[in-house]
Amino acid sequence: MALNQNQMTTGEVRLSYAHLYEPYSNNGGEPKYSVTVLMPKSDIQAKARLDAALQYTKQKGISEKWNGVLPPVLAVPVYDGDGVRPNGEAFGAECRGCWVFTASNKNPVQLVDAGMNPIMQKGELYSGCYARVCISMFAYNSNGKRGIGFGLEAVQKLRDGDPLGGGVSVADAFGGGTNGFAQPVQPVQPAQQQPLAYDPITGLPM
Repeated sequence: MALNQNQMTTGEVRLSYAHLYEPYSNNGGEPKYSVTVLMPKSDIQAKARLDAALQYTKQKGISEKWNGVLPPVLAVPVYDGDGVRPNGEAFGAECRGCWVFTASNKNPVQLVDAGMNPIMQKGELYSGCYARVCISMFAYNSNGKRGIGFGLEAVQKLRDGDPLGGGVSVADAFGGGTNGFAQPVQPVQPAQQQPLAYDPITGLPM
């Protein structure tokens, strides 16, 4: 079945702040499954699909949510990763050269691998891996705020990547010892507490 005009599927993107196995509550809000998407600016075709879905959703919003008029100030949650967050702080290095947006869903979303097989094991999709993401867009007018929101529909993992947020790979953690066992390692001092991770959109601690 073809996607609706308010929906689009990205090309290869990198995932950040991935909460795909358990719903996550940000700042006390309703817990949702969510992910921040880092979409390369070099993917011109994906950006064109994104813009087309946004334009369609704006027109729907004018007729159905905003009393026939495009609001002069409209919240559209697509950010330039080479710029700054809404709070004025710069985006992280992983966002450079990318368009940045977050999509969420209060219900579980479909998670599949490159062969379209369901991903059942938790941890297969993580912040830093590469995937394709399907989103839907909707116009809203709530409590004086008018804008466009992004709903998360499905995620397809394409390949692994360096974990974001201070994680380590299995190879880094255990090495490549013979017979499936890691080589002995020297004791190390306890690691210092990792710094807080911050949402690239709001700048608030996750």
